[in-house]
Amino acid sequence: MIELRDHIEKIVPLTDDEFSLTMSYFNLRHFRKHQIVIHAGDYVRHEYFVVKGLMRSSFSDVQGKEHIIKFAPEQEWITDQQAFHESTKATLSVDCLEDTKALSISLEARLELCRHLPKFEYFFSKKTTAGYIDLQQRVLCLLTSTASKRYQNLIAKNPSLLQRVPKTLLASYLGVTRETLSRLAAAEV
Repeated sequence: MIELRDHIEKIVPLTDDEFSLTMSYFNLRHFRKHQIVIHAGDYVRHEYFVVKGLMRSSFSDVQGKEHIIKFAPEQEWITDQQAFHESTKATLSVDCLEDTKALSISLEARLELCRHLPKFEYFFSKKTTAGYIDLQQRVLCLLTSTASKRYQNLIAKNPSLLQRVPKTLLASYLGVTRETLSRLAAAEV
């Protein structure tokens, strides 16, 4: 999978042999649109690298309201991080918004890969740090920014989501109503 190799080599170089070894730890998975990959309440066995398609993670509160945590288009990783790393039950659900091709890796395989190729400790550390920074920025934006600013941030970070994600889900992600999202989109034109 050239997509994974390109992704990894933005951080660490790989020889052909190292990449072959790396691929032996991953499984190629195909998911259909609307397929649930991780159910809240289940144990999480894998982390996913999106090769093609679009996934999202979400949380449903006690009233049944869905809160979108993350969208994962191509070149993104997704799972319920806490459940994956602590071998606990998921609080998040992960599903596909498009037909999706992803590479999955278990925690055991990831740890073994890091033992065989220590440069992956650095790679995963960089990816984890970048994910934490993105999440921190998202939380701070939700807490301190106007709906208009949150919308502008979304457009700046990943404009393709506007065409790929239903407006209702974008509104949930931004913490606004669908009507507010429509007004924000109209104001940008």
